Amino acid sequence: MMQALKITYLQRRDVNDEKWNACIASSVNGLIYAYSFYLDAMTDNWDALVLGDYEAVMPLPWRKKWGITYLYYPFLTAQLGVFSKELSVDIFEDFLNAVPKKFEFWDISFNQQNLFAVKGYPLYERSNYVLSLNKTYEDLYKAYRENVRRNVKKSLRYGCCVKTDVLIDEIIALAKLQAQKATEKGLENFKNLFALLDEKGMAKTYGVVSQKDELLASAVFLFSNNRAYYILVGNHPNGRTLGASHALIDAFIKDHAGQDLLLDFEGSDVRNLQFFYSSFGAKEEKYAAIKLNRLPWWVRLVKQDAY
Repeated sequence: MMQALKITYLQRRDVNDEKWNACIASSVNGLIYAYSFYLDAMTDNWDALVLGDYEAVMPLPWRKKWGITYLYYPFLTAQLGVFSKELSVDIFEDFLNAVPKKFEFWDISFNQQNLFAVKGYPLYERSNYVLSLNKTYEDLYKAYRENVRRNVKKSLRYGCCVKTDVLIDEIIALAKLQAQKATEKGLENFKNLFALLDEKGMAKTYGVVSQKDELLASAVFLFSNNRAYYILVGNHPNGRTLGASHALIDAFIKDHAGQDLLLDFEGSDVRNLQFFYSSFGAKEEKYAAIKLNRLPWWVRLVKQDAY
């Protein structure tokens, strides 16, 4: 049984990439964020917990500050946690207990298959929104809220045009206008990751331009494990009144309708964004997260958001 296997803590240099990625690819909850190439690109550092011969794995993204080593939430890495072909509360609890004690502070997300109640670990729920594209475009379009259909028509009426293969630099430039938590380093890391995934055929860009060829809305979509991730979004203020972002998502849905593909909006706990995603017929998908503070009492006086 898997519970009888040993969980080993490995530093990044000791992880077998081939076995690691094979585990993510075959997991019931495999996500693009957990592949070694994604973690290498988007984290400052990461180590790993591995069950047996990579029957189950858990990445541990970490940083060090003021002599304290802590687990953190990397930029554009919505869900991590435990990945395996077989998951249970016992396996999940074993992994949590196997996290080395040197990680005294945790602020991390798990995934939609890690929603277990485990004593001693203050897990809480976060919201993601996903839309199955395994229907005809006509059926998907019918599930839109009226405001989405109205905005899609408005964008056409004002002469907006959808284009693909938008330059990543243009999307990043727009993303900077609204991505408050984005750092120059984080965006540069993602640019490098995009180049890698683009070569693998795992990335695509979309944009909506005005009649004057001004980029009004843009997004990067990544593809993995039968999911398409709506991951880096850049919207110009001028596009808000023209339905540009609605038109962009509608175009992606139209292009991929009928495929065994889940459009992953990456979720949000912001109500306005939740309404926006659900307006396309997307359904809520809960996933787990945790904030755990095991710092000495005198260090806890420092604000947690310092990490």
